[in-house]
Amino acid sequence: QVQLVESGGNLVQPGGSLKLSCAASGFNLDEYTIAWFRQAPGKEREGVSSISRRSGSYYADSVKDRFTISRDNAKNTVYLQMNSLKPEDTAVYYCAATWGRFNYLASVQAYRYWGQGTQVTVSS
Repeated sequence: QVQLVESGGNLVQPGGSLKLSCAASGFNLDEYTIAWFRQAPGKEREGVSSISRRSGSYYADSVKDRFTISRDNAKNTVYLQMNSLKPEDTAVYYCAATWGRFNYLASVQAYRYWGQGTQVTVSS
């Protein structure tokens, strides 16, 4: 059974850091393109970052130079390191997987498998 499980969400002050994890079971993450999306209340789900099978990484302009995506194939896990967090980063963060090969941050429709999400709240 294919499953993605996110963890690491929390309440953090502006300027702080968090590291999210996306652990896969039932398939090998290194055979897929993996992405992080986020959805704030009342807003559409938006792409944050993705990592290709060859570990090429892509970022939304809003998180470039603050967030870093990485993968550990031995642990079958993808991470999202988030630094210099802002209140506007507050959202539920989801990881997603697709067989598709993209050299850009593809949209929601491109992804087949999704995790249940983890809440990130940036507030003082």
